[in-house]
Amino acid sequence: MTTAIEQTVETYGIENWGAGYFDVNRKGNLIVRPGEGDPRAADVREIIEDLARRGVPTPVLLRFPQLVAAQVRKLQRAFSKSIREYDYQGAHMCVYPMKVNQQRSVVEEYLREGSRYDFGLEAGSKAELYAALSLEQSPDSLLVLNGFKDEEFIEMAFAGAKAGKRVVIVVEKLSELDHVLRIADLHEGNAPIIGIRVKLYSKGSGRWEKSGGEAAKFGLTTTELLEVINRLKEAGRIDMLRLLHFHIGSQLTDIKRIKNAMKEAARVYAKIYQMKVPIDLFDVGGGMAVDYDGSKTAFDPSANYNAQEFANDVIYTIKQVCDDENVPHPTIIQESGRFLSAYHAILVTNVLEEIETVVEPITPLEIEEDDPQVVIELGDLRATITIKNYREYYHDALEHREELFTLFSLGLISLEDRAKGEVLFWDVCELADRFAQQSKYVPEEFGDLRKLMCVKYLANFSVFRSVPDHWALDQLFPIVPIQSLNKTPTEFATLCDITCDSDGVVDKFVDLHDVKQVLELHKLDADQPYYLAFMLVGAYQEVMGNNHNLFGAPHEAQIHVDEEGYLIKKVIRGTTVGEAAARARYERGFLHEGFRRQVTQRIKDGELTETAGAELVDFYESRFDAYTYVAVNGNRMQGRRRHDY
Repeated sequence: MTTAIEQTVETYGIENWGAGYFDVNRKGNLIVRPGEGDPRAADVREIIEDLARRGVPTPVLLRFPQLVAAQVRKLQRAFSKSIREYDYQGAHMCVYPMKVNQQRSVVEEYLREGSRYDFGLEAGSKAELYAALSLEQSPDSLLVLNGFKDEEFIEMAFAGAKAGKRVVIVVEKLSELDHVLRIADLHEGNAPIIGIRVKLYSKGSGRWEKSGGEAAKFGLTTTELLEVINRLKEAGRIDMLRLLHFHIGSQLTDIKRIKNAMKEAARVYAKIYQMKVPIDLFDVGGGMAVDYDGSKTAFDPSANYNAQEFANDVIYTIKQVCDDENVPHPTIIQESGRFLSAYHAILVTNVLEEIETVVEPITPLEIEEDDPQVVIELGDLRATITIKNYREYYHDALEHREELFTLFSLGLISLEDRAKGEVLFWDVCELADRFAQQSKYVPEEFGDLRKLMCVKYLANFSVFRSVPDHWALDQLFPIVPIQSLNKTPTEFATLCDITCDSDGVVDKFVDLHDVKQVLELHKLDADQPYYLAFMLVGAYQEVMGNNHNLFGAPHEAQIHVDEEGYLIKKVIRGTTVGEAAARARYERGFLHEGFRRQVTQRIKDGELTETAGAELVDFYESRFDAYTYVAVNGNRMQGRRRHDY
């Protein structure tokens, strides 16, 4: 017999998208494991309650660095197995693209584990390069530099090479090569490796398909590639050219597209080697997808392959082409940032309250003989609807509602009549929906009705700050309660954030077969907090979050899972009201002086006493250190300054 927990796990698809890291314990709480099959587990609800006692309320971003390390191991195992199976003579290395999540704790955890396999970093800006140069990497790992580069960027790359790092400058434009050659003539000692990014005919798949192909933003055409080789030979610097790079997009959903691109790029690699170029590094770019919905399909939030299948196709395809062209197997470089970082971060927030959608009677509703005919007919529909006639009666109710609003607009019925008719209409809809869900086949219009009737839960977060890809790209993220998972959810809901923007909603949810318009949740209890977890938000979300409404970064807690359960290793306080305002150039002095000036004027005008004015100023200035999100039950940020512990 299926237990309530098993049903709930299936409802939310935890086993499908969780990659073995997430589960539900006997208490019905969400748990996190530091690795697949690891018996250790941390109870997320216990963590949230522990943080609340420390004065760290939700929303809070829980970071589990061990999951970054686990993904590093998973990736390395997959490629090591493929290399052995196909007798590949080259090696595999990874570079983590810092743009995916530049947070120091994330990058350092990646390097701690990745350095065992000579995994390195990728930087795409001067600021990322500046940060990367300070970090300890294994001596044989790479620091790959992508993106458009000015002379200052390239000078920093040479500084990194002199400091002992294996820096790779990937040439995107011919002008970059001019900078490289000019600076190389001025430097002695270790010089960076030169790489070239080729613009392929092949395209990727998914939302970022347009970032690949002939119209791609980055990369050299075939003629430009040949020009780079010729210029390097003429300058006597051909030995610097060691790497070929290509990239066909992010979140590549279809393995066939990957194989096609890999075959084309491998052919380019072989032809370059045959031109007496000492090339031996083949960077296949990023794009390895995360299966956000667990469907294992080519659907945008999914992928029709796993890590092992990806590694098999990469290794086999490159080996096949190289053997055909009779060239050595190169060292394969991979930039799988999303795959490495997505799983490790969870945004947990509290549901504040329910926003009413369906009209409910405030006082008991009674139908009178002198009520308008449209109200009486709606009452009859409610009284006589059955599983045999619910579809017909639902359509009748829609017609009656239109009549109700028309009569009101013409001034023919009262406000009380309108209110009574609205209640009856929604009563009919609720009954019709109930009968529809009992049917073997649910008519399409009742799917739309369910979305219309669903409850709206007001959650304490900002879509634009914490899950911007949901708003901008319709990206799906698994969302699951952290408690009550041993109870069957009874409500169908969408989520609203606390911003003043109508786009601040989450109304698309992961499903194994399609996209769900509503999410199964539990009925709110006024005496118990209800928490939701946005899963797999460790890639791009926090680094791309904006300042919409000046909501800042949420609190952050770094969690270590051990035999005892968990250890809160570090808490970083979220953005305060004053810090958020300062980002828009409202400095503390400007704010406080401006408010004091207005209060002083009120005192001069006799509208405030000096004592009341002083209290008002003190209150205003104390809010500088308040949390930007909604305080619940008086749970405010503790202390007068932001701090870590």
